[in-house]
Amino acid sequence: MKRPVTWSREALDDIKKQAAHIAKDNPAAARRVADRIRDTGKALGDMAIGRPGRVTGTYEKSLTRLPYIIAYALRPIAGRESVVIVRVIHTARDWPAEEWPR
Repeated sequence: MKRPVTWSREALDDIKKQAAHIAKDNPAAARRVADRIRDTGKALGDMAIGRPGRVTGTYEKSLTRLPYIIAYALRPIAGRESVVIVRVIHTARDWPAEEWPR
């Protein structure tokens, strides 16, 4: 079942910050990483696979060969179950249970 995918403002800001950090050394790599994160998020609409998240009501999808986790929730939007990407988090960040990294 194809689900619509939406991105929270926080998730978009996360991508922007990660890409800016990478771009300091390698702008092309920053674009590739941002594209890969967006493509993985979009694919969650086709198949929302991931483990239960550290924040109640969310799931986590790891990116293969990249140190990022996409945190998402399944929520009804306009009567359809949708994938809402709530955060994109680098795996090196301190991430306590039931909280988002600061």
